[in-house]
This record gives sequence, C-alpha cells and structure tokens, in this order.
Amino acid sequence: MSSNNSEIGNGENKEASSSSDELTIVVEDLLNSLSSKFAGVSSEIFAKMDEMSKRLDNLEAALQANQESSPSSSSKSQ
Repeated sequence: MSSNNSEIGNGENKEASSSSDELTIVVEDLLNSLSSKFAGVSSEIFAKMDEMSKRLDNLEAALQANQESSPSSSSKSQ
C-alpha cells in the first residue's frame, strides 16, 4: 500500500514540477516582452525629448536674434 502512495506522490511531483516549469517559462516570456516594450517606449520618449530640446534651442536663438535686432523696442517696453 505504501508503494502505491509513493507512486501517486511521484506523479503529483512530476505534474507540479511540469506546471512550475511552464509557469516559469510564461513569466519569463512576459518579463521579456515587457522589457522590450519598456525599452521601445523609453527610446521614443528620449527621441521626443531631444526633438523638444532642439526646438527650444531654436526658439531661444530666434528670441535672442529678435532682441539684438531691435534693442530700441525692448528698451521702450522696460
């Protein structure tokens, strides 16, 4: 009788181990997928920030050029 119980126990251990292995694989795939998506979104954000920085630099240069070209109008407003 005890040998039957140990055989049943071994079968359950194999099933639990197999389920655990499958779960591990699924979780690793999910983490890899999330990591890839995060990397993609992160690079998009950095690209947009770089673009915004360039546009702000251009705007600042344009404002400085405008102030230098018409100093009389800026002194009137002050």
